[in-house]
Amino acid sequence: MTQFAENARSATRALRDLFPATPLQRNDHLSARYGAEIWLKREDLTPVRSYKLRGAFTAMRKVRDTRPDQRSFVCASAGNHAQGVAYACRHFGVKGTIFMPVTTPQQKIDKTRTFGGDAIEIVLTGDYFDQTLAAAQAWCAEQGAHFLAPFDDADVIEGQASVAVEMLDQLGRAPDLVVLPVGGGGLAAGVTGFLRAEAPETRFRFVEPLGGASFKAALDAGSPVALPRVNSFVDGAAVARIGAMPFSRLGWVDPSAVHLAPEDRICITMLEMLNVEGIVLEPAGALSVDVLPELAEEIRGRTVVCVTSGGNFDFERLPEVKERAQRFSGLKKYFILRMPQRPGALREFLMMLGPDDDIARFEYLKKSARNFGSVLIGIETRKAENFSRLAEVMAAAGLNYRDITGDEALAEFLV
Repeated sequence: MTQFAENARSATRALRDLFPATPLQRNDHLSARYGAEIWLKREDLTPVRSYKLRGAFTAMRKVRDTRPDQRSFVCASAGNHAQGVAYACRHFGVKGTIFMPVTTPQQKIDKTRTFGGDAIEIVLTGDYFDQTLAAAQAWCAEQGAHFLAPFDDADVIEGQASVAVEMLDQLGRAPDLVVLPVGGGGLAAGVTGFLRAEAPETRFRFVEPLGGASFKAALDAGSPVALPRVNSFVDGAAVARIGAMPFSRLGWVDPSAVHLAPEDRICITMLEMLNVEGIVLEPAGALSVDVLPELAEEIRGRTVVCVTSGGNFDFERLPEVKERAQRFSGLKKYFILRMPQRPGALREFLMMLGPDDDIARFEYLKKSARNFGSVLIGIETRKAENFSRLAEVMAAAGLNYRDITGDEALAEFLV
């Protein structure tokens, strides 16, 4: 056993003071679909509904072991890391100061406060995370507190490796393939570090959100690079720059093993897991399941473990998730119509719709034109091919229209 593997097992034993091992569950629905043994490592079922508690607890424990007089800890986070740190602070009876952006949803602030109780203080500062992080690190230096990084820390990586320790013990054998979500890289570095030592025959696939592919960018460049723009929808994994330390432990990965998941496609996976399996996953938590269709040929007949990394989903976002899923699957489209302003014109258009088509949005965008007016219309249907028929009918009628479903700029302002 390597020193890292030994430390990971030690970290796992220490975690039992905090919570039992998360379940490793065979998923019959996914197994039947792909002709494989699909197991889910349910990190969405930790006390804070994400694996982040593991790294935060381990790092805090090791600081306390070597410096028992250190009683002040700081972190910067708008999500799962904040909740993990808060929970650990309450467990150890130490003071935690958690910096969060002013724009953090109230639900996340409330949950962090619930987990930390009187042990923590929440400081809201900065509109963007980089501003929040700078403020937290400056305050930490002034106060002599210990900064708990979310992923760029050896002890945090060691704590995240406990996911793999439990996985191997629960399965009782080495899986053929492990599918891991990647954000800052702490989870991927920890799990692969342990399994490469203890189960060298296991292979890995990694999944990043398409709008936050910092791991893929780092592999292409040979070192971590900052993405110029990040889509924040997959907030648990949308990281502009993978951690330097995790990347130093992941440099062996072939870029072909990294898959990119479109944000809207992830929404389909979230809804399916909720409606079919009753499993609530946040966008980052669904990444490992979302990529399975791309791996279908490779995993047939194999034993596969998908790490569902988190379930902190605010149900106020459910309408947005449904909307994104419908658009990606081709079941909902938005058009701008150039409609003649004369009696009967609207009725003629409505007659073009099929029996499975439904109007979900209708709005006049311009009312001053004498002969024509622009109309924003959203249409839902039961089968994606119905839109091909509608397009043919509108073209035959000479109707001037524009499909804006895939136009991010227009959709942002109009939809």
